[in-house]
Amino acid sequence: MPSTDATAEAGPAPARQDSAGPRADATDPRPSPFGRFTVEDDDPDGEDTLDLQLPDDFLALRAGATADLLGRLATWGPVATPVGSFQLVPLRVDQDLPLVHRWMNDPAVADFWGLAGPRKRTEDHLRAQLHGDGRCTPCLGVLDGIPMSYWEIYRADLDPLARHYPARPHDTGIHLLFGEAADRGRGRGSALLRAVADLILDRRPTCARVVAEPDLRNTPSVAAFLSAGFRFAAEVDLPDKRAALMIRDRVLRDVL
Repeated sequence: MPSTDATAEAGPAPARQDSAGPRADATDPRPSPFGRFTVEDDDPDGEDTLDLQLPDDFLALRAGATADLLGRLATWGPVATPVGSFQLVPLRVDQDLPLVHRWMNDPAVADFWGLAGPRKRTEDHLRAQLHGDGRCTPCLGVLDGIPMSYWEIYRADLDPLARHYPARPHDTGIHLLFGEAADRGRGRGSALLRAVADLILDRRPTCARVVAEPDLRNTPSVAAFLSAGFRFAAEVDLPDKRAALMIRDRVLRDVL
């Protein structure tokens, strides 16, 4: 799954920081996305044993189970925002492909998503999200009844992204693009990002953080996340880009 985004609104780039990586040793106070590791010293043969406890969601994925990893997103419903009534509607490829394909070929979008070109390229990407193991739900963002954006809500702790930052269980990630130029640069980006992050935290009580990793070159997108209550946590080197790790913490949601 590409970790990408498109222009939302103008703003300054974040200051550079050193990137951080996940740790899975017993001395790290932060939970590992792959479970808790403990060493037992009461082995009758005098040898230490490793008690590996993996999260149920990870075990379900390994077993091929079709668990609902995102809390029945289709039932989340609309929310009121400063820019109108907004709803995430799970994507239907047969109906929505022409619209998303057109958006992907907008130069402002293509520069960061890399899916411009024939319809088959966009279709392959969308079907991969829809028919995966449940870690990602692709959606249309519908504002006052009009589809105007594309979103991917995904389990960041079960995603390859977790290899590049100190992930915590149930971290939930966001990718997005605004399809029409008229919807960019008007404050809608930060308003809808805040609304979606709040929606995730409200509908997924086990999720303590919403994360995103916009391209560092995309300063308008980074600025929109900052305005939406996300904090800039680190710079991370991903396979296809250098990204700004943005985090919205549940415990800070009322003060940022």
